[in-house]
Amino acid sequence: MLRVLGRVAAVLLVLVLVLAAVTAPSLAHALTRPGSDGVAARLAEWGRDHGLGGVVTWLEAREYDAHPPPVGGEPPGGIPRADGTGTLRAGTRPVPPRLPPPAGLAPLPGEGQWQTVVTTPHGDAVRVASVRPDAAHTSLVAGVLWMDPGLVRGVLHPGSEDPGGAWRTPDVIASAEQRSVVAAFSAGFRLQGDSHGGWFAEGRAARPLVPGAASLVIRADGSADVGTWGDEVRSGPDVAAVRQNLVMLVDDGAVNPTCATGGTAEWGSTVGQAAFIHRSAFGVTADGAEVYVGGPALSVCTLGDLLRSAGVVRGMELDINPNWVSGSWFRPTGGPHPPAFRLFPDEQVAPTHYETPSSRDFVSFDLRVR
Repeated sequence: MLRVLGRVAAVLLVLVLVLAAVTAPSLAHALTRPGSDGVAARLAEWGRDHGLGGVVTWLEAREYDAHPPPVGGEPPGGIPRADGTGTLRAGTRPVPPRLPPPAGLAPLPGEGQWQTVVTTPHGDAVRVASVRPDAAHTSLVAGVLWMDPGLVRGVLHPGSEDPGGAWRTPDVIASAEQRSVVAAFSAGFRLQGDSHGGWFAEGRAARPLVPGAASLVIRADGSADVGTWGDEVRSGPDVAAVRQNLVMLVDDGAVNPTCATGGTAEWGSTVGQAAFIHRSAFGVTADGAEVYVGGPALSVCTLGDLLRSAGVVRGMELDINPNWVSGSWFRPTGGPHPPAFRLFPDEQVAPTHYETPSSRDFVSFDLRVR
């Protein structure tokens, strides 16, 4: 996939040079704005902002055809350990069951086993587990992050470019939040059309909320929910923030049957819902636990299967592409710059990514003060 991004960046650079005479100021801004986004990501975003979205997607698709993810084998070094504890303590939610391996496979040592990575006097706040994405891409590993909503609280952060504008919530995990942050991840597709949804926070909408869209809702008490806007979740005084993206991937505990057949209205303008690429998702279990999934070589359907196997009853796809799938967990120390960790081995975004200003919106979770 790195080769994919490199070649896309090279072709985009040619296009950039052709357009540079008339767009130099916006290009300079894209390449020099604060944050840790790589050059390829900045050029791709700039291209999509200047009418080259179809070109970017076409190039990504051609490179994917030439360099699909590997098939067969085992993860180098086996299933990774998260340097957590194997002792699980219930907090405000029951301990989740071990995750099953992909259908037709026997579990590797440690596969699907939960490790507590953030604990409190009141129980485990954050657990992580690793599983292979499917029965074909067996040398790769996806990560699953589980959070207890009674011990953590969510925050929707605006990006400086997407949605842009002036907000009280910063576009970064600032030093004050670094003292208690336990997780962070990208919020979804670009809001300028790709997400087919809206964005709401601090009492106002940066983009109008869309009825029927899959919606990640942060309530005033800091708990998170997912549902179809206007049906399972809706406006109210307890709604602090809403991030919409595409349609529901998992609902009533079942994976959306259009995961293999839906088009841009369902799954966005991507390299194809059947393409096995970096993807991420978020959902809630029947007892309200909050689950984030991220990994390589995932189709829309296998992403949904991972959510469902983790007990998610309502879930939605978030972001795709190695440039943007950025699930990280932190071990808070009460001070700035806590130890930060990638959720899965092939994650290409640095775990400290959101400690610098972000051009795109993201979600963080912090330990509650009890």
